[in-house]
Amino acid sequence: MFVSFEGTEGVGKSTLIRKLHAHFLSLGQDVVLTREPGGTPLAEKIRNMLLAVNHEEQMAADTELLLMYAARSQHLNQVILPALAADKVVLSDRFCDASFAYQVKGRGLDQVKLEMLNQNFVTRLPNITFWLDAPIETGMARARERGELDRFEQEKLEFFGRVREGYQYLYARYPERIVRLDATQNEEAVFQQALAVLNKTD
Repeated sequence: MFVSFEGTEGVGKSTLIRKLHAHFLSLGQDVVLTREPGGTPLAEKIRNMLLAVNHEEQMAADTELLLMYAARSQHLNQVILPALAADKVVLSDRFCDASFAYQVKGRGLDQVKLEMLNQNFVTRLPNITFWLDAPIETGMARARERGELDRFEQEKLEFFGRVREGYQYLYARYPERIVRLDATQNEEAVFQQALAVLNKTD
């Protein structure tokens, strides 16, 4: 099973992933816990480039998109596909839905560019995508509490409003795969929402 987790900043993805990771381990499942951008040594180097705030020049939106897919290709081929071939559970903090939400809706890039990359480089989609949804102000307040903000987290609220609209669009378009979780609830309530969905899938 391949499960991805999506949402704007500070909605509790990491917390939910850790809880589900522990749950699968308690069941004796072999679980791979990973993230995007990143997940391999090379992809993590690309992640550092994407999140850094001290570049000498502004990163173009097209550059950001291509770096995301360079990291994604490495991640998919080195981690995700081998794990699934070995009948492992893969839990990934973000996958290709994030590129639609952040680069297409957030940055305003042409959707055709994204579709071309997906058609050529994304050979497997998640079985389930959990979209953790909360008001932007709520998530950003949580993100600021964590400490220093990365390049994405420093964007304005209007940007994250567009990102959230991107996730809303995907949720409406792919209801068979994307499940909305109410991330305004406490950690345990969100975990129970996700667990109920996974139990039905089993």
